Amino acid sequence: MKVIDTPLSGVKILEPRRFEDDRGYFSETWNHRSLVKLGIDIEFVQDNHSYSRQKGTIRGLHFQVPPHAQDKLVRAVVGRIWDVAVDIRKGSKTFGDWTGCELSAENGCQLLIPIGFMHGFVTLEDNTEVLYKCSDYYSPEAEREIRFDDPQIGIDWMINISDAMLSPKDAVAPLLKSLDSPFRIDDE
Repeated sequence: MKVIDTPLSGVKILEPRRFEDDRGYFSETWNHRSLVKLGIDIEFVQDNHSYSRQKGTIRGLHFQVPPHAQDKLVRAVVGRIWDVAVDIRKGSKTFGDWTGCELSAENGCQLLIPIGFMHGFVTLEDNTEVLYKCSDYYSPEAEREIRFDDPQIGIDWMINISDAMLSPKDAVAPLLKSLDSPFRIDDE
C-alpha cells in the first residue's frame, strides 16, 4: 500500500497495490496490521455504501462531533467522484482549507479523512457507488453539516454547482463562520 500525504496534515491518499492478470485484478484495500506499520492505526466499526444515480450529485460537507467523531476511509467502487476534506480544527494553520482528489473504480485510490475534518464528494459519472469505512457509528445527534458552496472555503467541485443535486438538508446547511468547532489542534 502506498500512502501519499496531502497539503492537509493527516489527510492521506492510499493507493492499494493491484495484482492483475487476464481475469482482472485483486487488491487488498485495508489491512490494519500493514497500515499500523505505516503510522495509520484506526479501528473501523462501520461500512457505508452510497449510490448516486446522476452525475453532479453532491453529498456533504458532513462530520460528527465528539463523542461520536469519525475517521473515514473513502473509495469509489463504480464510477468516479471528486472527494474533498476540509480542516475544521481550531488552532490549525490550515483551518478552512480543503484538499480533494479523484477516486474511481479505475484508479482504486482511497482518501483517508481523520477526525477534525469535514467530508464531501461529488459524482463525476452517472450510477456511481462509493464505499467508506467509519471509526465510530452513525449518530444523528452528533451529525453536522456545512454548506458545500461556502465562499469562505471555496471548494472547486469540478462541476457547474448550479446544476448540483443536493439533499434538502445539505441545501440549507449553515456556513463555516457559524461553526464553533469542537476540534482543536495546538501543536502546529
